[in-house]
Amino acid sequence: MKSERYRRGWEKLRQIDENAGERLIDSLKDIAPDLARYIIEFPFGDVLSREGLSLKEREIATVSALTAMGNAQPQLRAHIHNALNVGCTRQEVVEIMIQMAVYAGFPAALNGIEAAKAVFCERDQMSGDEVSDD
Repeated sequence: MKSERYRRGWEKLRQIDENAGERLIDSLKDIAPDLARYIIEFPFGDVLSREGLSLKEREIATVSALTAMGNAQPQLRAHIHNALNVGCTRQEVVEIMIQMAVYAGFPAALNGIEAAKAVFCERDQMSGDEVSDD
C-alpha cells in the first residue's frame, strides 16, 4: 500500500512530466527501488506539493540551482525538460543560464547552455519542429 505522500508525489510528478515516474522507478528498480520511492515522496510529495510557488517558479529555481552546482548534468537536462513542460519558454531557460553567469560563473552558465541546447535539440527531434516550446 502506497502512502499519502507517495500518492501526492506521484500526482505532482505526473503534472510536471507524465512519464517521469515510470522512468524513474524503472531506472532504479534493480538497484535502489527505495531511492525512487524517497524521490517521489519527499521532493514531489512534500516539497513540490507545498503552496507558495507555482510549478514554473519551482522549476526556475531548480534549473538555477542545478546550473550553479555544475555537477548534475543529467538532472539539469531533466529539469530543463520539466521547466518547458510547466510553461517556461526556451528564452526563459536561456535567461536563467545568463543569470547564473553572474552568480555561479561563466563555466557553469556555459555548461547550462550546453544542457539547454541538448534539450531543445531533443525536443525538436521528437516533435519534428525546429522552434517549439516558445
